[in-house]
Amino acid sequence: MVICLFIAVFAFAQQTDTDSKKLRISILGDSYSTYEGYLMPDTNEIWYFKPDNPQLHNKNDVRSVEETWWYQVVKNMQAELEVNNSFSGATICHTGYSKGPEPCVMLPGLEKHRDYTNRSFENRSNRLGNPDVILIFGSTNDSWCGAPIGDYVFGNQNSEQLYYFRPALAKLLADLNTNYPTAYKLFILNTELKKEINESVHTICKHYAISCLDLKEIDKQQGHPSVKGMKSIAEQVTAYLKKNL
Repeated sequence: MVICLFIAVFAFAQQTDTDSKKLRISILGDSYSTYEGYLMPDTNEIWYFKPDNPQLHNKNDVRSVEETWWYQVVKNMQAELEVNNSFSGATICHTGYSKGPEPCVMLPGLEKHRDYTNRSFENRSNRLGNPDVILIFGSTNDSWCGAPIGDYVFGNQNSEQLYYFRPALAKLLADLNTNYPTAYKLFILNTELKKEINESVHTICKHYAISCLDLKEIDKQQGHPSVKGMKSIAEQVTAYLKKNL
């Protein structure tokens, strides 16, 4: 009787310990993955605001954090959010848009672009906590702002090469593999991007053995996922993770 009771208690303790170890998911993203009050650090620029914020984008119908794609993925996977390091307007590389408070890029042919080093994906890639899964949702702004594509450079990139998309993406993925060797990494590729951006992402993800999900048919308002679009992203990402994790 005592032995049976001990076995039952031990089994329950093991089950409880297993249940408490939820999957930890970190997000490395741009405006699509922001939401006011849920960014780490909270100084990152936001695109999706709470309904009472005067900066709310009224032509986009997302009104709560529960409607964001990443919140739904975390819930669907019965996981917990480790870090959401997303930054509105962020590019993979260090080259940004032509307008803004940042200084211009001091490289030939790029002087009309702003220097986005501080918000680039590469610059934020080492601040994701201790995740089991990393979801990288980027390259949209590189496509929109006309960032230079550059050559494929796998290793030993110099500082100038990081202003070009291909070398910067290669360094980003290499650094993620180095800094988070045990984490599963998934690159989420937006719809309606330039052909050379898509081809580059596929090539570089394959080189670093990082999974890539090409999204399909995402509804958008003001160029950003609507409630319908967020749900579609969440469903596609969830299905991919459940199949491949």
